[in-house]
Amino acid sequence: MPSPGKPARSNAAISSRENRWLKEFRVALRGGLPTESGAVGVEGVRLTEEALNSGCRIEAVLFSESGRRHHARLAPYLDRPEIAFPILYTTDRLFEGIADTEHPQGVAALVEPRKFSFDDILRPPESGAPLIVVLAGLQDPGNVGTILRTAAAFGATGAITSASGQSGTASPFSPKALRASAGASLHLPILAGPALSILLAQLASSNIRTLASSLRDSADQPALAPWEINWCDPVGLLVGNEGAGLPEEIERSADARIRIPMSSGVESLNAAAATAVLFYEAARQRNTLPI
Repeated sequence: MPSPGKPARSNAAISSRENRWLKEFRVALRGGLPTESGAVGVEGVRLTEEALNSGCRIEAVLFSESGRRHHARLAPYLDRPEIAFPILYTTDRLFEGIADTEHPQGVAALVEPRKFSFDDILRPPESGAPLIVVLAGLQDPGNVGTILRTAAAFGATGAITSASGQSGTASPFSPKALRASAGASLHLPILAGPALSILLAQLASSNIRTLASSLRDSADQPALAPWEINWCDPVGLLVGNEGAGLPEEIERSADARIRIPMSSGVESLNAAAATAVLFYEAARQRNTLPI
């Protein structure tokens, strides 16, 4: 038995697919579900490195036989005497059986995402006003991950996922979303929020200006261009379902509609591309872009 506080290190590869650790990794990676302890799976050397650098609790790291070549890159995180999670090894064949990717790199980790409250999202630790992205009914985990990566790149301070009508938002911690976010989901504060109408009321009572990304104009509420918004104020940007966008009643309830002017003949951008354009303008105004 390893001494308390020391990781279990063994050069003997796990050789049974019924091993409890392989079952946990299979649920998290191939199944795309959290384990009973709430851990999610990350796969690949880059995502594992992001997980180890995120401040999240690590439950275990797993290498395949061929994946051991990546140990040197991860050594600064794995070879510290204070780490307390097991470092496991298995065969290439068994690793392929638990992996979610077609050509696995042979490295994976179980990581428990940090938990945040509504107050945490509204009061970012760094100075400056909150800049929050609200994902409302986005069902493609690739879109969810890409939006979170984009938002983090341009200075967003947090994210909230919410249902929109009958459409829930895909988990930002599914394997596909984590890959699309390049690990940003493990760094950006994220809250699984209430229904969209309740969330709007909560943001309003917290003096967060809500902007509904929109494809349409309204006679009584014309859509603003990105540069007509003061992004230095506390802002919550609502991004709707890939096909349907935001419900009309939600757009009307938001403080303003926002729309990206485009050349004639182009109806709209996809959700991830539109979010990139809007948050670029936010970063420009907030002076968070490197010179």
